[in-house]
Parts: sequence; C-alpha cells; structure tokens
Amino acid sequence: MLSIAEENYIKQLLSLSLDREAKEGIGTNELALSLNVKPSTVNDMLKKLRQKELIDYEKYGKIQLTATGRKTGMDILRKHRLWETFLYQKLDFTWDEVHEVAEQLEHIQSNKLIEKLDKFLEFPEFDPHGDPIPTANGEIQVLSKLVLSDAEIGKTYRMVAVKDNSAVFLNYVMELGLGINNTIEIISKQDFDESMEIKVKGEAVRVSKKFSQNIYILSENKKD
Repeated sequence: MLSIAEENYIKQLLSLSLDREAKEGIGTNELALSLNVKPSTVNDMLKKLRQKELIDYEKYGKIQLTATGRKTGMDILRKHRLWETFLYQKLDFTWDEVHEVAEQLEHIQSNKLIEKLDKFLEFPEFDPHGDPIPTANGEIQVLSKLVLSDAEIGKTYRMVAVKDNSAVFLNYVMELGLGINNTIEIISKQDFDESMEIKVKGEAVRVSKKFSQNIYILSENKKD
C-alpha cells in the first residue's frame, strides 16, 4: 500500500516519461519543478520509492521507473483519466473542473470499482483532454502528435489534446472557441516572438508561443 504522496510521485514520473521519446530518465530538478516542491523534498521521497523497488535511482543521477513502478503509475493514471471521463460525461463537469476532483478519486483502492467504471463508460480510449486512457494491462496508445508551435504555415491540423490541464489554460482555450477534434489552419508565424495567427471555425486569432506549446495536434493534410 502506497501513501497518496508516493502515488502522486509515481504518477508524475510516469507522465514525464510519457511526454518524451527519449528514455534517459527524469532529473530530480525537473521532477521537483513539475511538482512545485523543493529538490530536497524530492530526494527524501526518492529514497522511499527506491526502497519499495518502484524506481531505479542513484544520487545525482536520472530517475527510471522499474517495471513495477511503471505498472503502478499506469494503474493510477488509468483511474485518474477514467474518473475525469465519468465526471465529464455523466455528471456534467466541464473539462476545466474534472482534473482537481479526479486527483482525489484516483487514490481509491478498488480494482473492482475501476473495472465496473470502465465498463459503465463503455471502455473509453481517451479522456476529456484528449489523453489516452491506459488499459487494465498497463498498455497505452502513443500518438505521433505535434505541438502547435511546430505546425507548418498553410497546413491544416486537428487538435487532439492539451499539454496543460490547468483550469486557467483550459478556460482560455474555450474562450478561443477551441476544443478536442477542432480543425486549426495555420495562417502565419512571427519570427520576433514566435506567436502564430491561426484560423478556428472560420475566425482568425493570434496566439502566443506559450499557448502553441501546450496544444497537441495531428496533421489533416492527406499527403502527410
């Protein structure tokens, strides 16, 4: 049995590892920054996780999840994204509200409940933010998606997920009229600040580099 804090660390390590192609592991400073805690706090937790054989880690080295740690992380992530989907589809929570509540529900220790929840939702593959939901076996879909900032001028893309799940960012996305599976046409990019002009539902809007780095897209151009 893991504590809530230990589960949060494992889930964050998994999320960081899924967010990259390289397998070089996660740095302690990177983990601390993502959790908004001090590096010394991270080091104390890493000792506990290593003792429980959930991570491979040497001081000042990179952090790698063990096979057990990765499976544990997938289970937590699966619960989180299933709960987000349930709140969004069945209880009319908005996509900017579900994350915080799911953060609490993900720590419920009942495999039977989660399997029944999955069946009740008719086995969804993606959560409201476009993120893939791990299977009960710990498998997860990996899409060859881009971030909007890497899009090419003149091409059309489909928004498939968001990188930032914070309420303030999701509210801004909605204010722009954007949502999962919406089409985005790239009109222009500014060399000075890397802002972009995009067309959404026939309307041209300008977005910042920070915004474009937090939107995941897939190409809609057949030749690609």
